[in-house]
Amino acid sequence: MIETMTFGRAINTGLRKAMEEDSKVLLMGEDIGKLGGVFRITDGLQKDFGPSRVIDTPLAEAAIMGTAVGLAYRGYRPVVEIQFDGFIYPAFDQIVCQVAKLHYRTQGKVKMPITIRVPFGGGIGSPEHHSESPEAYFTHTSGLRVVTVSNPQDAHTVIRQAIASDDPVLFFEPKRRYHTKGEVDQSMNLQQATPMERARVLTQGSDVTLVTYGPLVTTALQAAIAAGDEGTSVEVIDLCSLAPIDYERVEASVCKTGRLVITHEAAQSGGLGAEIAASITERCFNYLEAPPVRVTGFDIPYPASKLESHHLPDLDRILDGVDRALGRPNTPSGARA
Repeated sequence: MIETMTFGRAINTGLRKAMEEDSKVLLMGEDIGKLGGVFRITDGLQKDFGPSRVIDTPLAEAAIMGTAVGLAYRGYRPVVEIQFDGFIYPAFDQIVCQVAKLHYRTQGKVKMPITIRVPFGGGIGSPEHHSESPEAYFTHTSGLRVVTVSNPQDAHTVIRQAIASDDPVLFFEPKRRYHTKGEVDQSMNLQQATPMERARVLTQGSDVTLVTYGPLVTTALQAAIAAGDEGTSVEVIDLCSLAPIDYERVEASVCKTGRLVITHEAAQSGGLGAEIAASITERCFNYLEAPPVRVTGFDIPYPASKLESHHLPDLDRILDGVDRALGRPNTPSGARA
């Protein structure tokens, strides 16, 4: 059945389907039950599945993650909601020291099928600690899968794939896209769906490869249209999976275009864009016509909401990055604050 729905509701329906298909799937988080979560992503699920499967937890992220580890030990598939991205740090020790390592340390005897939902990124005017881009911390950690989606169909499908995975998955949700609408096929068979570790080539192009993920995919598509109006052909790639990265698709694109632009909201230094630029330079050095270009957030804490629009990469900054990759003159040189 294909239905038009918002990004947020697509996650809700994906969670519902996973819970219907497997009684071992349960949800945990702050205010996710009776309230339905601050973004209403879990709205109605406690009413239909009961408080033993949709659990309102104390305001204690380390305790929530520790409980999820115990549940996974006992064969459950807990789905943990971190209410806002900036709240994940109290759970950081549990995630990187326990969740990421238990499968390896036990030689596969212990599995950690935990899905950690994290609303992330800016663009909604949140106060301090409510807008962060912490994905690089977790892509650096072996043993974790890290994914982020950009449209309702992938939101519905990938959350189901994450829950079905025996690996721990961080599922980053671009909070400013929760109200984006699109068609969703709820009957899609997960075995036939595009695997969550595969990148999506959203537009074909011949001049520049533009790689992005999550909240900036919409902006990147707008940039491709604007560049096309000026005669520049841009190929847009939505990574979807940040760990592992589908370098095969990125490499094939860059070998075709000879130029690479990477854009993300997170800070430039140590960001995912640096890893992609280095890896593609190693793989495609003989094909590159210019150095890779990064268009990112500045190397500062996320600013107050009134300054967010200056911090987040927008259409003009991405188009400027395309110009720099093409060697067009009189363009600024980077995003460092």
